[in-house]
Amino acid sequence: MRKVAIFDIDGTIFRSSLLIELTDALIADGVMPAKVSGIYARARAKWLDREGSYEDYIGAVVEAFQGQIKGLPNAPFMRAADRTAAAMGKRVYRYTRDLIRDLHARGYFLLAVSNSPKIILDPFCAGLGFDKVYGRIYEVGKGGRFTGKTEYLDLISDKAKILKRAVKKEGLTLKGSVGVGDSEADVPFLKLVEKPVCFNPNSKLLAAARRRGWNVVVERKDVVYQL
Repeated sequence: MRKVAIFDIDGTIFRSSLLIELTDALIADGVMPAKVSGIYARARAKWLDREGSYEDYIGAVVEAFQGQIKGLPNAPFMRAADRTAAAMGKRVYRYTRDLIRDLHARGYFLLAVSNSPKIILDPFCAGLGFDKVYGRIYEVGKGGRFTGKTEYLDLISDKAKILKRAVKKEGLTLKGSVGVGDSEADVPFLKLVEKPVCFNPNSKLLAAARRRGWNVVVERKDVVYQL
């Protein structure tokens, strides 16, 4: 049975958020109106000025994206997603990039989980060698337009459930398993693996890591160190 390694993507491998990059690309392409950026502009500015949280910022982007997607055509989304994934493909952290390469060489089943749209996760993760990718799937209805609904929401909202499903479906083992996450949302799947890694954790995940004795790794500029 193959060992499994599960990775969060945004902020853990990719040095930003694929959802943010895709939303900005859709606005630049005119697929979404320019005024959409105003929905998250204040939250973005407060985060950049270190007066607000990143969670508030990404939450505002999610609100903007999901509020605009209904009725829009799928085709330009796919073009923007492919282009953005290609442009961002190398903007990754060295630590997780090298860890993925090492685990791949050792025969691990590589599992990616994210709340970013699967439409951009697939091309981004393909270049990294992942075996399976889970992300938000937005329903496409008649005429190739988004309905505004998110498919399989109960599954994608629970990363631990995704890991358990993959282990069962793919015939994997949790013995020697590895998990890498960066926020408290990743705690459920990190509790399931033998070797949890809290990478560039936010304060809530750092607190959980200290309580549980989990490995904490930080990458800053060209330095990688453990806390």
